[in-house]
Amino acid sequence: MKKLSIIIPCYNEKKTIKKIVEKIIKLKGFKKEIIIIDDYSDDGSREIIKVLAKKKFIKAIYHKKNFGKGACIISAKKKISGNLVVIQDADLEYNPVDLVKIVKKFSTSRFKVVYGSRILKKKYFENLKNFSHWVRIVGNIFLTGFSNFINNQNLTDAHTCYKAFDAKLFKTIILKEHNFNFCPEITTKISNMGIKIFEVPISYKGRDYLEGKKIKLSDAYKAIYCTLKYKFLS
Repeated sequence: MKKLSIIIPCYNEKKTIKKIVEKIIKLKGFKKEIIIIDDYSDDGSREIIKVLAKKKFIKAIYHKKNFGKGACIISAKKKISGNLVVIQDADLEYNPVDLVKIVKKFSTSRFKVVYGSRILKKKYFENLKNFSHWVRIVGNIFLTGFSNFINNQNLTDAHTCYKAFDAKLFKTIILKEHNFNFCPEITTKISNMGIKIFEVPISYKGRDYLEGKKIKLSDAYKAIYCTLKYKFLS
């Protein structure tokens, strides 16, 4: 049976961190470990994580300052003991039930990387009601198209949170980006290795800034630069 290491970066998500962990615990069909990284939360999230970490299959890492999502994933790498690894946001935008179909995709050895796509097999108007704003849909389409062009890929959702990897492969990739640039960095580096990324359709319920959304327009510009940097400059 596959063992899935689930990395959860968390920064000020006290309303949802316990709920998302409870959803993951209920999943069937594979073994699991949960690695939560508190990125120096100041809203009470850290105290909740300390309670959650008392369960034997939950590991916790506590940053001494706010570094960013990518830094959380870098910190978690040394704690991975599963043979698969996936990134899970600490909010409720992504439903952990979809992790089951992602794990099933790894049933044959030819799958090394699987992304959960918020776009695949959906119509435009379905996406419109799931994303918090139409601008986010347009931005995602542009950034995914740009990534596909530079990396010679055919993805529908390059910036999805649900990125899953064969753990041995994941551990060999040296990650450097500390912020949301983890997404373009890992996608470009996978491309540079000549490894195909497979996608499965997932559900999505986006939130807005008032609900705690953290990614900004400036992160789109950073993603473009990051893609170019790891394709041509490093």
